[in-house]
Amino acid sequence: MAGLFRRMMDYLYLLCVIVGCTALALISAIIPWAVFTRYVLNSAASWPEPMAVLLTIVLTFIGAAAAYRFNLHMNVSFFADKLPARFRILLDLVVQLLMALIAAFMIVWGSRLAEVTWHNTIADFPFLSVGVTYLPIPIGGVLLLLFIIERIFLGLPPEALPQEAEVTPVD
Repeated sequence: MAGLFRRMMDYLYLLCVIVGCTALALISAIIPWAVFTRYVLNSAASWPEPMAVLLTIVLTFIGAAAAYRFNLHMNVSFFADKLPARFRILLDLVVQLLMALIAAFMIVWGSRLAEVTWHNTIADFPFLSVGVTYLPIPIGGVLLLLFIIERIFLGLPPEALPQEAEVTPVD
């Protein structure tokens, strides 16, 4: 059962990375287009800036969950590293539970935000509901919560890329 859950989290992580990288690539294409239309064509397009903001929301909440899974987020562990091993384990559990609280906050209040704004539209994209643009918040919260559950019960996932073998000099 643990192996199946770990594999499911691997696939979920891969999906998060694909979504985040796609959002980043689109942002990287849209912003130069905005600059080109504004300064070269002297006729600024109205859609690139709001589209970049929407993609940044996706990148932030989905990408953050992926980064959290492999402990790639910014953290300061100087004082925690100075603690004895049993206190570090306890501190890590407290951190995971606090992160689960944050994930629950994102799920509950992000869902409410999406629900309340569901029937509003964006001026530049009248076909797009504002609520849809807020969906990455609760979705990111669910993903984060799943990765926290994985970490609490199964520990950190194995390295994404295998560590390079240590090379010993030949005399």
